[in-house]
Amino acid sequence: MSSFIGRIDELVELKRLVRATRLLTLTGPGGVGKSRLAVELTALEQRGGRCEVSLVELASATTGEQARQRITEALEGTREARTPMVGARSGTGSDRDRLLVLDNCEHVLDGCGLALSAILPRYPGLRVVATSRARLRLPGETVYSVGGLSLPDPDGGGSLDGLLRSDAVRLFVHRAQAVSCGFQLTEDNAVHVVALCARLDGLPLALELAAGLVRAFPPGEIHHRLDDRLSLLTCGWRTADRRHQSLRSAIEWSYDLLTPQERSLFRSLSLLPGGFGTDAAAAVAVDHGIPPSAVPQLLAGLEAKSLIVAGADRAGSARFGMLESIRCYGHERLRAEGEEIRAYDRLVDWLAELARPFREAALTPARTCRRLDEERDNLTSLLQWLSVGSDPRQLLLAGALALVDINRGYAAESRTMLAGALDRTDPGAGDRSIALCMQALLIAWEGNAGEAVQLALRAVTLERRRPQRREHLICRMLLVLSLARTQHGDQSSRADLEECLEISHRIGDRVMTAFCLILLAWQLLGAGDTVQAVRLVDQALPILRGEANPVLLRVILHTAGVLALERDDCAAAEAHFAEALGDTDHVSDAAHLGAAGPALWGLAVSAARGGRFERALRLFAAVERYDVSAALVLPPWFRARVEEAAATALRALPKARAEGALAAGRRLGPRQIVHYARDEQPATAPDGDDPLSPREREVIDLVADGLTNRQIAARLYLSVRTVETHVRNVRTTLGLRSRTHVAAWSARRAQAMPTRTEGGAGAGSVV
Repeated sequence: MSSFIGRIDELVELKRLVRATRLLTLTGPGGVGKSRLAVELTALEQRGGRCEVSLVELASATTGEQARQRITEALEGTREARTPMVGARSGTGSDRDRLLVLDNCEHVLDGCGLALSAILPRYPGLRVVATSRARLRLPGETVYSVGGLSLPDPDGGGSLDGLLRSDAVRLFVHRAQAVSCGFQLTEDNAVHVVALCARLDGLPLALELAAGLVRAFPPGEIHHRLDDRLSLLTCGWRTADRRHQSLRSAIEWSYDLLTPQERSLFRSLSLLPGGFGTDAAAAVAVDHGIPPSAVPQLLAGLEAKSLIVAGADRAGSARFGMLESIRCYGHERLRAEGEEIRAYDRLVDWLAELARPFREAALTPARTCRRLDEERDNLTSLLQWLSVGSDPRQLLLAGALALVDINRGYAAESRTMLAGALDRTDPGAGDRSIALCMQALLIAWEGNAGEAVQLALRAVTLERRRPQRREHLICRMLLVLSLARTQHGDQSSRADLEECLEISHRIGDRVMTAFCLILLAWQLLGAGDTVQAVRLVDQALPILRGEANPVLLRVILHTAGVLALERDDCAAAEAHFAEALGDTDHVSDAAHLGAAGPALWGLAVSAARGGRFERALRLFAAVERYDVSAALVLPPWFRARVEEAAATALRALPKARAEGALAAGRRLGPRQIVHYARDEQPATAPDGDDPLSPREREVIDLVADGLTNRQIAARLYLSVRTVETHVRNVRTTLGLRSRTHVAAWSARRAQAMPTRTEGGAGAGSVV
């Protein structure tokens, strides 16, 4: 009775699969639209005159025997049990053109398995399409995972037409118009509709339930109330099955099918909004009598039942996540069982152990930096929970969050959390000096050198007074103090740095020693002593290349690039700056550009000095637009080099060309800036000549290489659903009908692409 929206690519793939396999199972969480997709698929098959379709509804079956009987009767033609699809051809009498649809199998899997094991060998021409929240686990079964509807492309611009390319947005708008005829997607409500679709993970049931509320509440208020979505989204269609009357009942149906161990683990995992690996799952399972060896199998069971989603981290290890609505349900059950406090406490202990190298090394090892970065959202969530008390563990965790955010290039949220942790905890807490040091670094990053110096001095003093000196931490704090004093124009910064260098020599910390040499080289550059700076960089670079984490390496490459500029070696400078961009693939919005800022400024200066004035102006305009000129990155003497290069580029070009280059740079989004700086694409924006976003171009290049959506997702660290969205948007934008056409278009584009002929240490390195 209601329209079918989206799922074009899914239907194309399923039509291929249903003709290539005898048993096709559509799996996915409750409310994702498996049944509707199966009905649409089989209707397409029927309209093509290829088969007669029988639908067996199993939701009301209470036992496996009932399910088996219904399946057998449907196949054998019992009138009462058999429900022909509308428009079915009658009287074909041949099992070679029969398609049997089994809807909602998850609670009667054994009965379905017995029936199909008996039937499929007897009817060689029979094909079966099943929908289930878990696979049937039968020989010859092909499993197709159904995800949420496509969400708006974050790189695709914010126009209303662009937003309506998202299936999730179109479904919400269509269902909202059904209950409120005057509803329209507007500039005013678009941001709330997009956020609402994202928080509901594109789940059709949740979107329809939310859309049903627009008669009473505007989208902004519905979005605001989603923190209590299980109580809000309760008014399903009157004719719907009970488990689809509300979002809570849809998830509860799946929860009731779990084993006791799966339920306990599921509840505890709901505290991890940033996803989790097997180590985190084992940490929360410890109080439930679940041995670590059993955790992988339990995770596989939860994934098979569509309650968690499997993926991979950047190292290729398994990592799982929960849809937000499912996580809300798990958290609700965790509270109801009285397990919330103990589960949170276990997770805090686990994250504190993960952050221990941050306390025990002067410069945090690369592996620890990567692991903490993966757990950033979990760190934030647990710190919010700790913010109601004085637990001293929050000092270490808040410091670790600040480390992650500085390495990413932004720090506003972690600064607030760190300040709160310092206010709430005991002044004598063991990790207080670590938190003060990180707070000093954050404030220096934002340009307040005077306050940063005072905080760093407090950290050094507090650490020196400890009964047992932690010299590696004193070394770190002296380093931060030196940076802050340098920024403040205090000449004593050199003495702090030299003491730090002396301590690092004494304790045998090669990486800290090398990094101190880099900072000394940076100071010498500011003083004009290029010869001595070159000597120090040459001495430190081999050590940092081999042992430093990517953030430290980024700093030394920036310093080496500036040094090359001072020697008028533009080619070497550009090579260093481009290499420094190598670990900035996480850039997704303006807040993340700080990590790439030093290299971007350096590339702009290099381009101007090398005579590529339009490129220089594009880069200058792009980075100025997003204000990535952190004080620790651009000290006054280097800022003078930047201003000189910009003035040179402006004078070298006719006014119209210069203004055009500046305008093109301002149109670039954060990801486009980084790609352009790497010379990977022309400087165009979605509203320019190129209709595709940078991410869409990446995806179609991989499609052209023959990769599947799942392989592309792994390569680009995206979800499979996001890749499907990109492919769909590319086809819609370019008017292409299939992946083959996309690949052909990409090949023609590559052949037609003309050859290009156009003519301070970062704070993230410290800890």
